[in-house]
Amino acid sequence: MTALRKPLVALTPNAAPFAIRGERTSDVAAREALLDACFGANRHARTCQRLRDGRRPAEGLSLSAATRGRLVGTVRLWPVIAGGKPALVLGPLAVDPDSRTLGVGAALVARALDLARQRGHGAVILLGDAPYYARFGFSSAKTAELSLPGPFERDRLLGLELREGALDGARGMIVPTGPSWPKAGPARPRKALLAPRVA
Repeated sequence: MTALRKPLVALTPNAAPFAIRGERTSDVAAREALLDACFGANRHARTCQRLRDGRRPAEGLSLSAATRGRLVGTVRLWPVIAGGKPALVLGPLAVDPDSRTLGVGAALVARALDLARQRGHGAVILLGDAPYYARFGFSSAKTAELSLPGPFERDRLLGLELREGALDGARGMIVPTGPSWPKAGPARPRKALLAPRVA
């Protein structure tokens, strides 16, 4: 007798598949618009932004989700020292409201964590909703002695060890590390081309 197999569930006609890929320069404007839409105009005043200001994201850990040529999700990871331990901070994670039922956010987080593990990173920290991030293994078990450079809700500071023991003994402030963006200096005036002197 043949065992019954579960039928495949088809996507609804208006649900488009999405692809996750490395962030491109052409994504920047759409990413910024998506972050504004999801977090509001004051998003640059949030505490975790202090860990990102003037810094570059971790190499190879800026991801975009796109469908039908449109950016529908973004996540980045940033190098930090968490109470003396090297780690990454995940965020911001943003998904277009019209795509939230497609699993875009979960797919971005899972891919980002997989890439971080492959690149040898030991731990990831974030400020977020524990019930959502618990599915990936995040908890507050090893973040109780850590602090952020600004106000935050203690129960939302979560960590995940990608390598066992990576956050053992982590105590103190989480501070940014890694390379900075080049500082934009004042525009230099162009030198006028001088016509050759005729004697």
